[in-house]
Amino acid sequence: MPTLLLVHHTPSPALQEMFEAVVSGARTDEIEGVEVVIRPALTAGAADVLQADGYLLGTPANIGYMSGALKHFFDGIYYPCLEATRRRPYGLYVHGGLDTGGAVRAVESITAGLRWRAVRPPVCVTGAPGKADLEACWELGALAAAEVADLAETDLARALRPADGLPEQSRALRPAAVVRTKYGACGGRNATLRPR
Repeated sequence: MPTLLLVHHTPSPALQEMFEAVVSGARTDEIEGVEVVIRPALTAGAADVLQADGYLLGTPANIGYMSGALKHFFDGIYYPCLEATRRRPYGLYVHGGLDTGGAVRAVESITAGLRWRAVRPPVCVTGAPGKADLEACWELGALAAAEVADLAETDLARALRPADGLPEQSRALRPAAVVRTKYGACGGRNATLRPR
């Protein structure tokens, strides 16, 4: 079964709300066949990352940077996972008191080095998360789960494709496309998927 790994550092009530919304989206009944594994950043390791097909990352913005816990996670997994996890999808949510830019830049710098690909722009919230912020977190979780399901479906289709090279199943029928169709396309750094 495809696996989505959620690695988080959740020290505040605001981040707890965001975390719960992301988990709810990742575990939505609309996307079947994806196991969501949750690990605190201080306990997640290379084995967790290597066993997963995609990632969700959650962090506070601390003094203009990601949390020390998430940095510790990246320090431990970077080289062991560098080659094996290229092109895997990931999503990021960040909460800050005044600004999230430094934390986002730091995470994006590391994920670029790992050659992971973002499923959408990060969800960045300053202050108390509002309804739209929590919807964006839910959508982030759902889209990441859909991407993981999509990858598994694509791999299965390739394995089952006859030698005559018939075309793959239409992308419109895959889980990630269903989520995008239902909620619309992403645009801009703070855009959210909205039901049509």
